[in-house]
Amino acid sequence: MDNANRIQVVVGLGNPGADYVMTRHNAGFWFVDALAQRAGGRFNSERKFHGDVARITLDGHDLRLLKPQTYMNRSGLAVQALAAYLKVPAQNILVVHDDIDLPAGVARLKRGGGHGGHNGLRDITRVLGQDYPRLRLGVGRPRHSNEVIDYVLKRPSREDEERIIGAVADSLEVMPTLLGEGLEKAMHQLHSRNASDLDL
Repeated sequence: MDNANRIQVVVGLGNPGADYVMTRHNAGFWFVDALAQRAGGRFNSERKFHGDVARITLDGHDLRLLKPQTYMNRSGLAVQALAAYLKVPAQNILVVHDDIDLPAGVARLKRGGGHGGHNGLRDITRVLGQDYPRLRLGVGRPRHSNEVIDYVLKRPSREDEERIIGAVADSLEVMPTLLGEGLEKAMHQLHSRNASDLDL
């Protein structure tokens, strides 16, 4: 695969602190925690990067994992600091986040696009521009639009939690393809895994 588009950094979005650990908004943290565990990596607090950072090797590919500890709406501060230090361009940074526009249990890869009202993506886009790949972990949508903030900051039902964990597992399975063969191949593989959960 063209090294110019090889993923070098995986950023999981969430809020720091025990109160937020199992909330929908922390699905990005769930993913990078699972990825670190699979690869035998460990997160360490890195003040200069405003977050927790792990270094892993997955299928021969060296990766940095980042969990910003800035709270969601300032995620760009941590991403910008690590990207500048490593000299990694936006297209080599995968951002993993919760997405209320997808049902719980559905995961989707995409490159670029808007922030969709997600405060973490909004701040990252401010510093990186729009051209970075994303892994969207569906958490479902509340019945009313004025309930979104409370909804994402609460723990999902047991059934939805199991579905989100399943989406994390599905996404982990395509990481070797993403790293070795690129976004398009990984996208096809991931989307075919849970196509039955979403009308395409």
